[in-house]
Amino acid sequence: MTAAKTVDAAEIEKFSRMSAQWWDPSGPFRPLHRLNPVRLSYLKDRTAEHFGRDAKSVTPFEGLTALDIGCGGGLVAEPMARLGATVTAVDADEVAIEAARLHAGDRGVAVDYRVGSSDDLAAKGKKFDLVLALEIIEHVADRNAFLTTVGSLVAPGGLLILSTLNRTLKSRILGIGVAEHLLRWVEPGTHDWSKFVKPSELARGLRATGFGMADLTGLVFDPLRNEFRLSADDVGVNYFMTATRAV
Repeated sequence: MTAAKTVDAAEIEKFSRMSAQWWDPSGPFRPLHRLNPVRLSYLKDRTAEHFGRDAKSVTPFEGLTALDIGCGGGLVAEPMARLGATVTAVDADEVAIEAARLHAGDRGVAVDYRVGSSDDLAAKGKKFDLVLALEIIEHVADRNAFLTTVGSLVAPGGLLILSTLNRTLKSRILGIGVAEHLLRWVEPGTHDWSKFVKPSELARGLRATGFGMADLTGLVFDPLRNEFRLSADDVGVNYFMTATRAV
């Protein structure tokens, strides 16, 4: 498998124009900064539960290896490293990786940032206890090839966590119409609704690569509280899916 099967050059170029601003909470990645606390809470809880760790400890993931695919500027990779994991983070956007390296270096956080793709790591036979693919599958060139590659990177007994957008009328209205064109939370054209993924499609793809679905949780925006929150039953726009590989 080659990188061309999963990396969409047009998508990389689109995000690269904004990548120097990854850590600006009021910049083009503002929505990710706003949802990041909720996202990290989900990742922490699911990982701690799977590996039998105390989520309340300072470094609950010490001794675990983690891979963040499509890491961008490191909004997730850096906190996971602070929680004790040995983190490798990869992105095809050189500008994003440079921003991530600078930020982590300034704060003394050790993350192995690499310019490249999941294909590069899979070709080397790399395996990780935890693999994250967050807000990335809706931007890849070939979804099935991506899932096959990502699946091969999870060690036996490991955990895979993905997040993406559901392909529903609701996501078309809120995820694109409102978020991109009305509120301008993200640059118009950031997403292609036709590439959004239904949970059933994602679960089917994961089963084909030897995974079992362990959790499905929605991520919703609460306009009354002006904040994101997790939802057990509303996956109409954004959602997380956790999958496990048998030992």
